[in-house]
Amino acid sequence: MKQRHCIYTFSLLALCLLSSLCCSVSAQKVAFVDLQYILKNLPQYETANEQLAMVSKRWQKEVDALNEEARVLQQNYQTEQIFLSEDMKKEREAEILAKEKEAMDAKRRYFGKEGELFKKREALLKPIQDEIYAVIQEIAQEKRYDVVKDRSADPSLIYMSSKMDISDQVLQRLGAK
Repeated sequence: MKQRHCIYTFSLLALCLLSSLCCSVSAQKVAFVDLQYILKNLPQYETANEQLAMVSKRWQKEVDALNEEARVLQQNYQTEQIFLSEDMKKEREAEILAKEKEAMDAKRRYFGKEGELFKKREALLKPIQDEIYAVIQEIAQEKRYDVVKDRSADPSLIYMSSKMDISDQVLQRLGAK
């Protein structure tokens, strides 16, 4: 009998705890932003992307030119190989390898994980992103939102009321609309 009473009491306590937890979770005030939409409508973001595209093309041309030089050296070597001494063959092969290494190094320096393009992108885009996040935080604090989610990054979001989207407010504060 006493065991039933303990189980009953424990079950009642667990139910109360669960219901209070549900109430506190549902009381959160949530807003959404569409970062893709915001970025697309910011002129400074477009300008930064254009600068990145220009510098990327210039660096790619440089890498392509080095690869072409290596290809021409290889082609010339193949053609002249039968007329070359062993020392000259080794010299040409070393020259080809050096040019190929130069091309790979340039590609890594410009486009690698921590390359110049990465640094340039960081320098151009990070201030824009920081400004966006600061404005989002400002709005969230003013309107007392507990959570602000990026709806463009949430594939599980099926429906959202337009009243919950603060993207246009963010753009307005950034001076874009």
